[in-house]
Amino acid sequence: MSSQGSDDQTAFPRSTTQGPRSRPRPRPRRRRWLRLLLVLLALLLVVVAGAALWLRHQLQDSLPQLEGEVALAGVALSAPVRIERDELGIPTLHGEDRDDLALATGFLHAQERFFQMDLMRRQAAGELSALFGSAALPMDRNARLHRLRSRAERAVERLSPRERELLESYAAGVNAGLANLGARPFEYLLLRTEPEAWRAEDSFLVVLAMYFVLQDSDGSAESDLGLLYDLFPRELADFLAPRGTGWDAPLVGEPFEPPPIPGPEIYDLRAGSAAEPLDRAASARRLSPSPTPPAADGRFLASRERISAWLGGMSLSPKERAQLGSNNSALAGSRTASGAALVADDMHLPLGVPNTWYRASFVLPADDGGEVRITGVTLPGIPLMVVGSNGHVAWGFTNSYGDWGDLVVLEQPAGDDLRYRTAEGFQTLTRFEEVIEVAGGESETFEVFESIWGPVVDRDHRGRRRALRWVGHDLDGYNLGLMGLEQATNLSEAFDVAHVSGIPAQNFVAGDAAGHIGWTIVGLVPRRVGGESGFDGRLPSSWATGERGWDGFLDSSQVPAIIDPPAGQLWTANARVVNGEMLATIGDGGYDLGARARQIRDDLSALDGASEPQDLLAIQLDDRALFLQRWHTLLLEVLGRPHDNDAELWARARRLVEETWNDHAAPDSVAFRLVRGFRLSVQEEVFDGLTAPLKEADERFRWGSLPQREGPLWRLVSEQPLHLLDPKYASWDAMLEAVADRLLHEVAEDGPLEEQTWGKINTPRIRHPLSRAVPQLAGFLDIETPPLPGATFMPRVQGRGFGASERMAVSPGHEADGYFHMPGGQSGHPLSPFYRAGHDAWVEGRPTPFLPGPTKYELILRL
Repeated sequence: MSSQGSDDQTAFPRSTTQGPRSRPRPRPRRRRWLRLLLVLLALLLVVVAGAALWLRHQLQDSLPQLEGEVALAGVALSAPVRIERDELGIPTLHGEDRDDLALATGFLHAQERFFQMDLMRRQAAGELSALFGSAALPMDRNARLHRLRSRAERAVERLSPRERELLESYAAGVNAGLANLGARPFEYLLLRTEPEAWRAEDSFLVVLAMYFVLQDSDGSAESDLGLLYDLFPRELADFLAPRGTGWDAPLVGEPFEPPPIPGPEIYDLRAGSAAEPLDRAASARRLSPSPTPPAADGRFLASRERISAWLGGMSLSPKERAQLGSNNSALAGSRTASGAALVADDMHLPLGVPNTWYRASFVLPADDGGEVRITGVTLPGIPLMVVGSNGHVAWGFTNSYGDWGDLVVLEQPAGDDLRYRTAEGFQTLTRFEEVIEVAGGESETFEVFESIWGPVVDRDHRGRRRALRWVGHDLDGYNLGLMGLEQATNLSEAFDVAHVSGIPAQNFVAGDAAGHIGWTIVGLVPRRVGGESGFDGRLPSSWATGERGWDGFLDSSQVPAIIDPPAGQLWTANARVVNGEMLATIGDGGYDLGARARQIRDDLSALDGASEPQDLLAIQLDDRALFLQRWHTLLLEVLGRPHDNDAELWARARRLVEETWNDHAAPDSVAFRLVRGFRLSVQEEVFDGLTAPLKEADERFRWGSLPQREGPLWRLVSEQPLHLLDPKYASWDAMLEAVADRLLHEVAEDGPLEEQTWGKINTPRIRHPLSRAVPQLAGFLDIETPPLPGATFMPRVQGRGFGASERMAVSPGHEADGYFHMPGGQSGHPLSPFYRAGHDAWVEGRPTPFLPGPTKYELILRL
């Protein structure tokens, strides 16, 4: 207490006069604490202000350089490259050779989108845990099954010296772009880590990340189909998984005839006649008990959805799960105003910040002294133009949904998990140890077992191990062949390029300046053998005898193609495109329902006269709900039935369904929300009941992997076979009424029924990956978007987290008349003027020029 005494003596000296001594009052302690608190608060404010200034300084320093000159050291640049940006940030790159443009493209990608590129290479390689910690381990384990970094390294080694030089130039440009930033990209600042240098093989990993997005990388869809056929009578399996429906609109052929509804003598859900297949399954499980799987086993469910969640910052709910896909179309020159072909493309992908694509225009000297200009979209991480026009040929993609992978059932001796039978006798699985680095934790060693056909990915419901034969594992599945499109001068040359390009197999629709149009598959197409034994790759099977399997890939002349169809129009929308031998060649990997393709076909057929690009924009924005019209009629009929309980709610609902239905997926429509919800709820009720035995046999089963389920669903609710109705309902009418009643009460929980519009639950959430982990960043990083028209099963596909990642239409040689728009902007930096630039045009469906606009910023890259 000496210090307190000292304070008292200083403040109140004792009196020396005689008389009663008065005790001095000490200063209240709380005043001193208040002073201390104020001092600490001031210091805290200074620290916070300093940190904010430092953070803003770091953010500003990490912005891309837009103007001036950049001297690059240690790179192979033959001549300066001029980069002109317009007001949207779209660059036009002028270079003397293709290697220089690859380097400059890498520079731009790194400065604007490096975090996006990094996530994609890490997703494919299974290296996200090194950045995000143990939370990413499930995704990394899934990816490590495929050992894609090793495959990408070997693929680079196989490149020609010319191709490898170009890929090395791109990698050098990426690393130069990173080094030129005043500070590391802001995402790494928030994650408190440093970005890793880019390597040539990383570009192939980016291509492989798209394989994950676009294809069945774990065989889960084929597994579900195999379970259906293994446990149900074939007649029932054929009915639930038809090859198509009346909605089909292929380029060649007609819709398939639907399989008949199996009678009660085949399958009776109410009488328990499912006992035979269920007993067979139970017997199989007893005879072949599933042993504890090694670390590499276990099917990772919904791998495409999980990978897509990282790419686009979104995830789909079970009811909303839709196949990722796209639309494209083409009109021959005989039907266009310019006389050149007209090609439209809108690729549907998860929506996120930044967008999947990065716009660019490449300009190179031509042999005749002029110039070659290639304009379109690039994918950050690779140096190629993915979709666009080169003045002679324009092209676009949609996901093909052919059969690009097969599950191979391994025949193994009892009690031996490592040996398996092949045509050459028994072989032993090769074991690999994959070390997964984990930020903030210990690394994990993950075992992978590989057969001669591919890695072991799971066990089936009988305990049998299965390997995956997949195009994504083949070193020819990724290359730089697509770059040849930049120099193609006609449709025939473009097709030659498509058939040697290593990308996930797509529907390739192209047209040339002479007016020719065509469709084919771009990417590798497996040559399956064993067709005489009924093998088409659709179901899991053993390849042990050598009679079934793949014999390499088709030559260019063997890949199906359609050139200059008589009607002068082409369309694809992820549904079946062909029939007969062409369909057998491509296979069926789960084609989408044909409703969207049919609507596009009919829209194209309705065009009169010489068409302009804007005519195709109207088709891309077509949000008419033709697919749901019959469900609208059914719901009206159900709601019109007498209903004693909640009669007032039912009456209001019927009035809304009748009066606010306008055949469009409009944001202000209550009717569309109710009709759509009714169909989804009926679907869930019907298929949950029918497939319950499959779920019992294998909890991984998902009836959502049956893409043509609308066909059997509508047959069931229309014809109402009692033996295929869940026994908890007395009749199909009772089921429909119960579903409608439940739906109305669920929707009414959100407020007055009149306010429950489609837009209320279909407002796009375009999010940055980091805002998913740190919601407080949402206002800074995410792009706010109003409710939009559109849904699934119509040309304007739109959901909360997915939709058109771009829309374009262009005639080669007439690029100035074309249009393009996309969600989000060019830059991935929130302080950039290009972070949201152009987004409003996508929201409004407004055409903006396909070509970059006048130069606003100019940057020179030189040695």
